[in-house]
Amino acid sequence: MEVIIQETSTIHPSNPPFDHPHTLPLTYLDTDLNLNVTFRYFRVYANQSQHQPDPFNVITTAIGTALGPYYPLTGTLQRTVGGWFELYCTPGKGLPIIRASMDCSLESLNYLDDPDNTLAESLAPNPGTTEAMKHPMILQLTLFKCGGYVLGSAVHNMLCDGLGASEFFNGVAELARGATQLPVEPVWDRATLLGPREPPRVEFPFDELLSLDKEFSPYLQNVGPTVRVCVPVLEKCLDRFKEYLFERSGSRFTTFEALGAFIWRARVKASNIPNDTKVKFAYLMSIRKLLSPPLPRGYWGNGCMQMYVQLTAGEVTHQPIWETATLIKNSKYNATDEYVRSYIDFQKNNYDKGITAGKEVSGFTDWRHIGHSTVDFGSGGPVTVYPLSKHFLGSIEPCYYLPYSSNDKGKKDGDGFKVLVCLREFAKDEFMVEMDKFSRLEF
Repeated sequence: MEVIIQETSTIHPSNPPFDHPHTLPLTYLDTDLNLNVTFRYFRVYANQSQHQPDPFNVITTAIGTALGPYYPLTGTLQRTVGGWFELYCTPGKGLPIIRASMDCSLESLNYLDDPDNTLAESLAPNPGTTEAMKHPMILQLTLFKCGGYVLGSAVHNMLCDGLGASEFFNGVAELARGATQLPVEPVWDRATLLGPREPPRVEFPFDELLSLDKEFSPYLQNVGPTVRVCVPVLEKCLDRFKEYLFERSGSRFTTFEALGAFIWRARVKASNIPNDTKVKFAYLMSIRKLLSPPLPRGYWGNGCMQMYVQLTAGEVTHQPIWETATLIKNSKYNATDEYVRSYIDFQKNNYDKGITAGKEVSGFTDWRHIGHSTVDFGSGGPVTVYPLSKHFLGSIEPCYYLPYSSNDKGKKDGDGFKVLVCLREFAKDEFMVEMDKFSRLEF
């Protein structure tokens, strides 16, 4: 079985939004060097009706309408002489979409709930560096014999974060279902809303977590072959673990904090990282509402702040797990308007020096509640959402919290969710041993 590429076409805005070339500014949050990656993922749609219209025509028509207000998605990322990135927009440019097919049913592939790596990689565009700058969003629609389809996306992280991309796709979905306009008008005003202060003022010691290294590229680290593993997380196990943490610490923890601490420990332990090596737990925290004033609802640029917890590998593997969870919990309290503004000013002062979080970064992100699963083009939402990117927040080993596929047999509401973890191939077996302990309530 293989994906057959049939054609690549271009979706143009149905109503050309401008008639002259121009550039659009990006923020220091957009152009953070840790976000200089293309994010790849796909959504799986089952055939819900024998009379379902051609999804390719439905989706491309809706995208053409959405590309009026979202025309920056057709722009080109370019680097200025000073090393700064900006978006160059020219009339007549559009968004590439690949049309493909597979001669099998989605059911025969278990709706791609935990797909073979080779097949998964072929279901979303995988542009090289130059192509990704020229076309910061590329789509692929793969039709299956059963009438279902997969919509794969490659979106450059400099244009938007996960929330921003979900805002776009949910808007397209509403148009596909018959809406005459987008539910939320997109807002670009990035330089004004998240520009640096004059003069810049850095009030937090970011240099304790971040280093300046122009030669270091976080995504070129050589740790050997890596693999993806999908692990179920049952609600009863998670609830018991949270109670375990509460009994020993007196604090209540969110799912993200508690499970993140456990997976971080399991990964560090399985990877045989020397005890004295500094390791980082990295995640994004939305700043849309905590800024003063808050960002407008239609803001679809990078509206998240990178947060870090730093320990030695020995501390992660040997200290009580609730102490690690407490550090993750407390790190959120740093995120204030002043913290964000200081970070933007820190970027302005040091951008050309190369700001990096260094090696041994574990990136964590929760995809259960940011709108990926609500994208309904008229025949129901996706049954599976699956990220492909192994590069995230300077990490080459990210962890995603994902909802169960709606086609999982025997899974009901309240049965939990799953995590997709990227890790070193040699660490897989020991990592799974640690995760089995979680399932057996051996904390």
